[in-house]
Amino acid sequence: MANCGLPGTAGFVGEWMVILGAVKVNFWVGFAAASALIFGAAYTLWMVKRVYLGPVTNEKVKNLKDINAREFFFLSLLAIAVLYLGLYPKPFTDVIDVSVTELLKHVAVSKLP
Repeated sequence: MANCGLPGTAGFVGEWMVILGAVKVNFWVGFAAASALIFGAAYTLWMVKRVYLGPVTNEKVKNLKDINAREFFFLSLLAIAVLYLGLYPKPFTDVIDVSVTELLKHVAVSKLP
C-alpha cells in the first residue's frame, strides 16, 4: 500500500514532500501532482482488488502454497518499517538533510559566466 502513497506509509511522506515543494513553485503544478497521486492510488487499489482479491483462474497459481511462518515474520518486519517511516520520518529526513541542503546550494549557483 506504500506504493500508492496511502497516508501513514513511507511512500506518502515522499509524495507529500514533492507536492509541497511543487505548490511552493506553482500552485497548478502542485495541483496536478496531487491529482496524479489520487489517480495513481485509485488505479493501484483497483489493481490490488483484481489481482489479489479476485478469483484464481490460473491452474499453476491454484497449486501454490501460502507463505510459511518465516516468510510471514520477515514480511511483517518490512510492513512495520514502512509504517514506522510513514508515521515518524524524522530520523530519515535528518540523515539526508545535510546532503539535500548542499545540493540545493550547488544548484542555486548560476553556471553562466
